[in-house]
Amino acid sequence: MRSAVFLDRDGTLIEDVGYLSSISQIKVLPRVVDGLKLLKSMGYLLIVVTNQSGVARGFFSEGFVLNVHDILGRLFKDNGITIDAFYYCPHHPTEGLPPYNVNCDCRKPKTGMIKRAICEYDIDISKSWVIGDSLVDVQFARNAGCKGILLNRDDDLHSISKESFCDTSLYEAVKYDLFEAALYIKSDVSLRSL
Repeated sequence: MRSAVFLDRDGTLIEDVGYLSSISQIKVLPRVVDGLKLLKSMGYLLIVVTNQSGVARGFFSEGFVLNVHDILGRLFKDNGITIDAFYYCPHHPTEGLPPYNVNCDCRKPKTGMIKRAICEYDIDISKSWVIGDSLVDVQFARNAGCKGILLNRDDDLHSISKESFCDTSLYEAVKYDLFEAALYIKSDVSLRSL
């Protein structure tokens, strides 16, 4: 069995612009490439898991989402990094148009995307991580049975309650960016191997 790092897309790998509507809006966040390289060097599968309710809301098509993922895959490949898989949820439980306005099992924090990846890649979830920029991502980690790291940009600091910081079962750590998260995972793995 293999270990994986499940990565949110918008706000974790690329700038979160709300609903991405143009390829020209894709901007990789600082130190993402270094963080991904470090995670790959430790043998982790890199798997993107992202809610894309803009499909349900009619803002863009599934084809657009697939095109964005193809571009990101090539961009990271050009930097020596292979993203092993991209999974996305196009649904929204209460808004949008059929067939996308459904209460599915793939929309984070539900675990449909991660269960699919576990089956397709023979993943040991107990040795895997989720990294994301929202509490939905770390709740997703908790629901799946793996560790979660919350990326917290300065402008989001006020949105995290004191209780969240104290609830260590919700997530493992709060880090500023993907590279810091990768360093944390490396130190955690090193400590467990002593």
